[in-house]
Amino acid sequence: MSEKTVTSLNAVDLFSGGGGLTMGLKMAGFDVKAAVELDAHAAATFQANHRETKLFVQDIRFVKGSDILNLIPEQHLDLLSACPPCQGFTSLTAKYKREDPRNLLINEMLRLVEETNPSAIMMENVPGLASRGNHLLSPVIERLKKLGYIVNYGVLQVADFGVPQFRKRLVLLAGKGFAIPLPDGSHSKDGREKPKWVTVKEAIGDMPKPLTLSQAKKQGKFPLSSWHIVRDLSEINIKRLQAAVPGMSWECIPEELRPDCHKGDYKGFSNVYGRMLWDDVSPTITGGCTTLSRGRYGHPEDTRTISVREAARLQTFPDNYVFDTALMDKVCVIIGNALPCKFAEYLANHCKNYINKARTAGLIP
Repeated sequence: MSEKTVTSLNAVDLFSGGGGLTMGLKMAGFDVKAAVELDAHAAATFQANHRETKLFVQDIRFVKGSDILNLIPEQHLDLLSACPPCQGFTSLTAKYKREDPRNLLINEMLRLVEETNPSAIMMENVPGLASRGNHLLSPVIERLKKLGYIVNYGVLQVADFGVPQFRKRLVLLAGKGFAIPLPDGSHSKDGREKPKWVTVKEAIGDMPKPLTLSQAKKQGKFPLSSWHIVRDLSEINIKRLQAAVPGMSWECIPEELRPDCHKGDYKGFSNVYGRMLWDDVSPTITGGCTTLSRGRYGHPEDTRTISVREAARLQTFPDNYVFDTALMDKVCVIIGNALPCKFAEYLANHCKNYINKARTAGLIP
């Protein structure tokens, strides 16, 4: 094995958000040289946790490949990782937005691949990109193949990789002249041949009682807090939560307690105004993860939603991860938009193994 194989590999993180993917890359031993993020709140959180990484706080369309390569010894990039915005194709919104301009940002990832020529690529997105967004994904894959990359992609369940959450993601892995197959999971739902999915109780069962937002402000512990904070609930939402059965949808709530839009023969989203189950994974954590009307985010037994910090744990952020904003809505979006750190770590380790094998075989520099 060559000396270069055993030294740390480098990486860049495009559309980095608050740094969940970078956290996973670092946990896997990558030296993250650069990241790109436009949103100021997400960028502040990224910088608070990853000060050694050069963060370009700007529109990715104005970031050049040379800007990234100039930060890397020998100007050779090992891994380009990216989570392009995907709101136009997510199944968690009522309507698919084919014309959302953010959908086209995947082409900026492709441009930077062409300009930096990385040994490997790791891209994550919503499953809808491979179906309703296939008109964008297919040309990217074809271009990568013409550039010499062998591409594998498919939908993975993050719970299969030790994340205590039901969350399906499209993952694309590509090597320059070598293949990186999709990884097998480390866990399983039934727990027969692999460890069972990590449960909500295992993830947050030891958390103390949180402060409400109003209590935190009165005690002067806001925003310089651990973010173990919940929203103050209205009287009607308290009654709804008291009636909710863990793991069940809003349909178990009496008709008189339901919002008007959920009465009668409502056939919309069922995974709202509900409680999580202790002995199961959580539902998908989104930017509405502390709002009862945005999902099944009720605590399994307390009359409250999960806290911001509990949501971060379900996304496998470390407890010392700093969310550098005073706005609860913003920190929830940062957490909900993140790639779960442990999932990112697993993917990064998987890519690292194949990059090292390809380097040992002389397939890449």
